[in-house]
Amino acid sequence: MNTYDRHLLREWLQILGLVLAAMIGLLFVQVLYDDFRMLNDFGAKGADFWLYLFVTLPGFLAIVLPVALLISLLYTLGKLHRANELIALRAAGVGIMRITAPIWAIGVLACGLTWYLNASVVPWSVEASRSLRESLAFRQQSETMPEDRIGAVPSVAFDNRAVQRMWFMNRYSQFTQKGYGVMVSELDDDRREERRIVAEEAFYDREKAGWLFVDGQELVFNPATGEMIEPRPFFRRFVPHYSEDPRLMLIIDRRPADLSFFELGRLVNYYAVDSNPKGLAYAVRYFSLLADTLGPLIVIALAVPFAVSGVRVNPAVGVSKSIGLFFLYYVLMNVATSLATKQVLDPAVAAWLPNAGMALIALWLFARLR
Repeated sequence: MNTYDRHLLREWLQILGLVLAAMIGLLFVQVLYDDFRMLNDFGAKGADFWLYLFVTLPGFLAIVLPVALLISLLYTLGKLHRANELIALRAAGVGIMRITAPIWAIGVLACGLTWYLNASVVPWSVEASRSLRESLAFRQQSETMPEDRIGAVPSVAFDNRAVQRMWFMNRYSQFTQKGYGVMVSELDDDRREERRIVAEEAFYDREKAGWLFVDGQELVFNPATGEMIEPRPFFRRFVPHYSEDPRLMLIIDRRPADLSFFELGRLVNYYAVDSNPKGLAYAVRYFSLLADTLGPLIVIALAVPFAVSGVRVNPAVGVSKSIGLFFLYYVLMNVATSLATKQVLDPAVAAWLPNAGMALIALWLFARLR
């Protein structure tokens, strides 16, 4: 690193730190605005508020980082352009890639950080914040409700086509981790019922990897006629080959934005068994998180030609440019998601389309720059 490299990094990283701090502060206010009333209604105490903020804010870091990179780069490079520093370097024969080499190096590190955030930190944040909200709700409900009604999710249905089993529960209590009014139907290859287990309650035993049914009966059917052959009452029955995880049952039909990376992957695999179109939105979201790994490099590729080729005006103009760029990005993202849900585009292609579009814009800007 020469003197210019240190100068560039010093100027840029200072602005980047300020922008990150400002955006995290705005997110802090947003979380308080969106969730303060809900937490207060749940009877949350001061320690609960701070814990909730601690586990929720990291979930936004992967979103904040590209925005902060773009704003800080446009501001810093615009400032250097105004001071004629970039012009002096280019007049001395220094190429634009060498001028911005420290920025690209930081961009590669930012890609690694984005991958780590999306693969580890953000999933933990999404699941931990949801778990905290649920635990506060359970604590409030425990004062007025019976145990089996705390955190109850009504009418849980799950069709496991991979093994031809259909589940239905009148309700599932997330507090007791039990289902109530449970019915499980085993089907043949033609989707005709062969056997049905009906029980008052059931729960998943994670240690034994199976379901325990309590106070019910097993009904055997003739698939050809649909007639019941034999009822077999039982008080307790453990079925080891029933491996369905209730956590997967409970996230069916939730918004893709409300799910973590790992939960999205489980839903993508679940819907892929029968090519269910309901899984397309989850697949787009899943692959978008993977595509976001290259976001920092695309942001840099957009910021450099914007700032270097611009006129020498107030560097705050760069901030307004960033708003237009991200507006265009979200337009492309919404269009791609819509095409994927209509089965016009493959979800992986739709996920990469916004980044590919921004990369083409960056290449066009670099071509004009040369």
